[in-house]
Amino acid sequence: MNILAFESSCDETAAAVVRDGRVILSNCVASSVDIHALYGGVVPEIASRKHVEAIVPLAQQALDEAGLTLDGVDAVAVTYAPGLIGAVLVGVNFAKAVAFAAKKPLVPVHHVRGHIAALYLTHPTLEPPFLCLCVSGGTTAIVHVRDYTAMDVLGATRDDAAGECFDKAARVLGLPYPGGKPMDDLAQGGDDHAYALPLAHVEGNALDLSFSGLKTAVVNLVHNAAQKGEALDLPGLAASFGRAVSDSLVPRVMAAAEQTGCRRVAMAGGVAANRRVRGDLETACGARGLQLFLPTLSLCGDNAAMVGAQGYYEFLAGNLARTDLNAYATRELSQG
Repeated sequence: MNILAFESSCDETAAAVVRDGRVILSNCVASSVDIHALYGGVVPEIASRKHVEAIVPLAQQALDEAGLTLDGVDAVAVTYAPGLIGAVLVGVNFAKAVAFAAKKPLVPVHHVRGHIAALYLTHPTLEPPFLCLCVSGGTTAIVHVRDYTAMDVLGATRDDAAGECFDKAARVLGLPYPGGKPMDDLAQGGDDHAYALPLAHVEGNALDLSFSGLKTAVVNLVHNAAQKGEALDLPGLAASFGRAVSDSLVPRVMAAAEQTGCRRVAMAGGVAANRRVRGDLETACGARGLQLFLPTLSLCGDNAAMVGAQGYYEFLAGNLARTDLNAYATRELSQG
């Protein structure tokens, strides 16, 4: 089964064709990140306009690279939530038009479910149930993937997502946007105990997190140093920051694995590319005899192949949409 998929939830316009939820026939991405970097973050209106400009030629490119026409497509999948509402609307409306014109089924896909499905493209033998740490610019959650379309959020951030925190820390350190990779690169060789930074802690659920305190601590540290004319150990600060994020995430994942009895653990989303978090999670899983599944780096960020992969399983579950499908800025993962 060939699924033509679209993703436009933030600043990447993406189109792909995926076969049977496991094989990438094409995966095309047009990013507007260079424009947003001028402003230190995503400008929603600019992102939406860039999606409008890119999505038609990108759809054709995805079909061409897959060696197909619309006649060879069995369904159309699209990210319908969550994300920047104007950006998501572009993908949703275009996908609805394609599905209607080509008389193909329309499959709505939750963005975070898509990130989880990127694991099926990297690990063709992976099947639920498993535990997945979803970490990106907009989401930080520990998810029990009971089945392809049945998932429970066991713990999540109460405020900032881990990826957002990386971006804000990078900005105050004068690093380019997006900040995840620059922070990761700067941290290499730095002393991860150079600065004492707070770990996430919230009341009520031991698996929930909060990153606002960590973000504020870095901002205050940088501002105080500037006011006193003191130089900062930037590699040490970046390494300490990475350790604080990892030490907030990894122990909670291990606790969730023990709580659920899952012997398979995975990570997905943009922060899944972070070397510190990947390494610490690998070490923790190895010490407990747990299998770890990580996405290939090219599938950590937003892309449409992951939407096509999840779209296949949503289709099999009968989760289809009509032409009145709407876009949503927020949506619970359990709602699909």
